[in-house]
Amino acid sequence: MKIGVNVPNYGEDASPGSLQDWARRLEELGYHHLLLSDHVAVTPEVHRLFATPFYDPFTVLAWLAGTTRRIGLGTTVTILPYRHPVQVARLVANIDQLSGGRFVFGAAAGWAAGEFAALGVPFERRGARSDEYLRLIKACWAEEEVTFRGEFVSVEGLRTGPLPVQRPGPPVWVGGHSAGAMRRAVRHGDAWHPTSVTADWLVGYGLPSLRDAADRLGLPVPALVPRIKLRITGRPLGADRVLGEGSLGQIREDLDLLDSLGAATVVLDPTFLGEPRTADLAKRDLETLETVAAELVDLEHQRLRRG
Repeated sequence: MKIGVNVPNYGEDASPGSLQDWARRLEELGYHHLLLSDHVAVTPEVHRLFATPFYDPFTVLAWLAGTTRRIGLGTTVTILPYRHPVQVARLVANIDQLSGGRFVFGAAAGWAAGEFAALGVPFERRGARSDEYLRLIKACWAEEEVTFRGEFVSVEGLRTGPLPVQRPGPPVWVGGHSAGAMRRAVRHGDAWHPTSVTADWLVGYGLPSLRDAADRLGLPVPALVPRIKLRITGRPLGADRVLGEGSLGQIREDLDLLDSLGAATVVLDPTFLGEPRTADLAKRDLETLETVAAELVDLEHQRLRRG
């Protein structure tokens, strides 16, 4: 099971220097992925949760591709309707080339109605638009020349190079908890990427619903790649806590559970909606990630001893 980190690319502490520090530290600690979130128009509803400055994920990841060597780079998650799918396909393919094949494409349909309005994108039927955009994006990665006719976009004889290093394209992690999001993950994703959920919800509802969607569509069940919160508390929390929050022992149990469920990757998310992102908070988050990295090494040693 690989471990990634959702790095805050927004707020008071966000700067080229701080983003590079995060990348350097995570690579040193042995984390497998560094992922960034996505907003284009920081409207009041977005700003209450993700304060400016908000650095564009693709710009930052292209830059970090040249300043890192091993760590995977990606989005958690790109909002599909915000950009033309051909532009997204090219951005991802270019960064995959620049990074030597290290890109992961996390994607979802979005939630911020005001941001859709500011960008002139219809909020209604964003799910259907996202499905079609994913189809075209993957076609652009797979072939040197693409002809595509859809409801929302059509292209004729489109030249797509450079193609991504990863063939037929970078892994696609589809986010969202709705029935439509799960169908999208089954149809178009390599993995389902739920965020901030409880163990009971994931085991009792989320995974059974995903399997049911796959059965109905006659397609394989995509991998599980959850994004969980990361907050270590002095005392254990109650049973209704979300995965990743609680005592160090509880977080260790969460990682064991996710490993037993077959999670291919777990993304640790130290950010909390509306929490001011200060330099002191970033320092504490990196110290927490250092503690968790040591725990992960210990867990791996235990697995090896068990055989």
